Amino acid sequence: MQKETALSAQNIVKYFHDPVDMKVLNGINLDVLKGEFVSIVGKSGCGKSTLLYVLSTMDTDYEGELIINGARATGKSLNDLARLRNESIGFVFQFHYLLPDFTCLKNVMIPALKLGKWSYKEVEERAYEKLKMFGVHEQALKKANKLSGGQQQRVAIARSLINDPAIVMGDEPTGNLDSKNTGIVFDLFQQLSKEYNQTIITVTHDEDFARRSDRIVEMADGSVIN
Repeated sequence: MQKETALSAQNIVKYFHDPVDMKVLNGINLDVLKGEFVSIVGKSGCGKSTLLYVLSTMDTDYEGELIINGARATGKSLNDLARLRNESIGFVFQFHYLLPDFTCLKNVMIPALKLGKWSYKEVEERAYEKLKMFGVHEQALKKANKLSGGQQQRVAIARSLINDPAIVMGDEPTGNLDSKNTGIVFDLFQQLSKEYNQTIITVTHDEDFARRSDRIVEMADGSVIN
């Protein structure tokens, strides 16, 4: 049975305009299947993070067409895109961006409270389940700044999953982690892909991480070269 397409980018062109016009994405075409774990690699400055921000709908200043979960994302209003992101895309950054004075549980709850789909109690239960999935549930009531870097990144991944997004995107999600915690995070992503059929798209400099994913998309000078 053929898998559905989770994301389709068609002829994506992107310019930076300051101080002069510079083309940074040269007509990118990329299809990612549901449940696929894709790593985007390439040298610094090749455009991979720029592409990820377009794919995540956080950057709307581009030419071409972006389709997420069968729906056209290009041309939507900022409010519609914010809702699409909150429902369909979980994002994990290199730095966890947890609110330091909030508990881990509260940090994970924030996107679901914003979505407004479940009651407060349901959101709390969902958040605890996500923390449990990543082995950090015992830290649920600790403030985020009391955790180690590896634990904080696991909490950040739990937060990215609270709304059961179709796609999880990561911009160097293991960039600040040692090899042990990098391995833990990779295993979590692989579990999400294989067991929960979630689509994973990450930008990474880590060759081992990329090699173990389902597919490597290599970029150079704003183009996909494989």
